Amino acid sequence: MPGQMRRIFWLLLFLANSREMLAQARKKKPVSAAMFENCTGCVMCSEDNGCVSCQQRLFLLIWRDGIRQYGACVHACPLGYYGQRSLEVNRCIKCRSPSCESCFSKDFCMKCQERFYLHKGKCLSTCPPNTMALHSTGECQENCEAAPWSSWSPCTKQGRMCGYKWGSESRVRETLRSEKDDVALCPELSESRNCRMKRHCPGEKNENMKRNKKGKQQRRKKKIDAFKVA
Repeated sequence: MPGQMRRIFWLLLFLANSREMLAQARKKKPVSAAMFENCTGCVMCSEDNGCVSCQQRLFLLIWRDGIRQYGACVHACPLGYYGQRSLEVNRCIKCRSPSCESCFSKDFCMKCQERFYLHKGKCLSTCPPNTMALHSTGECQENCEAAPWSSWSPCTKQGRMCGYKWGSESRVRETLRSEKDDVALCPELSESRNCRMKRHCPGEKNENMKRNKKGKQQRRKKKIDAFKVA
């Protein structure tokens, strides 16, 4: 009798262990015959939590609903996540900032949600000093920095440096740093102003004197010739 009771006890224990193993096998098993609709692309799938591991090249996306956790295998990570590949498993990792729409890594955002501006990988509600908010791109644009002015150019007019009362001179400067080619954010890079010129060019006075002297001599000669004829 004691031997029969022991056999019954071991039989009941075996049945209990078999039921527990069967339940675990139903929770996690390789995907076959499209048993679960949410197990597409899965290698291992759970009835309660969805995908546990994915096929090669797919990303495992995990999200929470209350206290429950769900998994799915996706070709590309959704907004607010970025894909991280590894030898063991490819995962979709959530961006750290809740205002980040897409990120390159957990702490480096590439695009912000509406009403936020992107600046050096961060999403800000207002742009920092020395930057301008570009509503078209949702970014904080760095202001342009310019080098010191050059010296004023020679005073000229119509390509000449003398012979006029007024001319113009100009100076220029270059940009030191500008992340984008946005002219509206850069200061003036060239300017000009009026300047006084030498009214007479060098040597021009002597030439005029020579011409005047020659003209006087010719007029005097004409008068002498006219007197002789008379």
